Amino acid sequence: MNELVLEKLKVLAESAKYDVSCSSSGTTRKNRPGAIGSAAGWGICHSFTEDGRCVSLLKIMLTNNCMYDCAYCINRRGNDIRRATFTVQELVELTIEFYRRNYIEGLFLSSGVVNNPDYTMERMVRVVKDLRTVHRYNGYIHMKSIPGASPELVGEAGKYADRLSVNIEISKEQNLKLLAPEKDHQSVYRPMFYIQQGVLSSAEERKRFRHAPRFAPAGQSTQMIIGATDESDKDILQLSSALYQRPSMKRVYYSGYIPINTYDTRLPVLKQAPLVRENRLYQADWLMRFYGFRANEIVNETFPNLDLEVDPKLAWALRHPEAFPVDLNKADYAMILRVPGIGVKSAKLIVASRKHGRITSSTLKKIGVVMKRAQYFITCNELSTFTVNEAQPEYVRNVLTEKRSSKRESDNRQLSIIFPD
Repeated sequence: MNELVLEKLKVLAESAKYDVSCSSSGTTRKNRPGAIGSAAGWGICHSFTEDGRCVSLLKIMLTNNCMYDCAYCINRRGNDIRRATFTVQELVELTIEFYRRNYIEGLFLSSGVVNNPDYTMERMVRVVKDLRTVHRYNGYIHMKSIPGASPELVGEAGKYADRLSVNIEISKEQNLKLLAPEKDHQSVYRPMFYIQQGVLSSAEERKRFRHAPRFAPAGQSTQMIIGATDESDKDILQLSSALYQRPSMKRVYYSGYIPINTYDTRLPVLKQAPLVRENRLYQADWLMRFYGFRANEIVNETFPNLDLEVDPKLAWALRHPEAFPVDLNKADYAMILRVPGIGVKSAKLIVASRKHGRITSSTLKKIGVVMKRAQYFITCNELSTFTVNEAQPEYVRNVLTEKRSSKRESDNRQLSIIFPD
């Protein structure tokens, strides 16, 4: 690798680190004779940054030059930062070199927008097309689709990439216009629709022809920035819920706003990214995707924002004591899933175990139920602890949050002994 390419890699990998919309789930492409790479469920190696973000080992931008001047973006046109641009051939060779050295198992490709969306998109498509057709690379590829790109280029990208993503960035269009006047939601939703149509058409084609090519087999994803504007969690989760109704939408990512352009007065003054809120949104997202919760059950007009002290599932349970205690020997799977301390795997095991005998506290411990939480919301053979109705929701909340506070204080005391001021 020559020094010029290495220098470009340093600049463009740094510029790409703020995009969290990166995942390898949902596709399998096996290795074939004469080809290199494979895309299994674990196809991309990840690294974790100090602020908790999961980053692909080759997460790169084609260029960090950009025609837009978005207030929240490090690569905005008005920023005085180091700029670099890969040629198509340089980026293709870099990916293959890194794969051969076993540094990576996949590629996450994004880019700033130069000249116009189609110009940038065409160069990105050439990268993934060359990897697939010239080098016969079979590893995982996640490619960002450029908002405003033509349906022909989006369709071409879907032939070679495993997953395509288009970032919404800000959930309310008026706030997007405030921070990124040159952008609008329509330019995002159009390529989302093109991707959805491609996925559905491919699925129909494969019903008739078994070996028909697949289009973006891992579907699409998007990302929203959290904390740069005044949207409530209700606004964000309702939009996420609507997006998940689309058949090709696999993930919505939430990225806590990182205060990088502190000179821009349109942005809030933050010392660090709102990581707790980001984490709560991911937990709420999980509830919608796997636990059967609707967005308006998690957040509503009365409670428009998620509770930062407790997770969304516990918060819902404390607001609805009338739904508890749940009799684990009689309740259906959907209701068992709503018990704090019981996950998807544990709920399935509880239902399966009832065929062989009554559920007891001993059974629950073996299954892996978090009893310190669940005990206030369930009843079974010999559990004698007060339930949330008898003990009152406020008491249960205090008990569960005090334990966490005590643990944090204990950890801080230990740290002060190891690392005294």
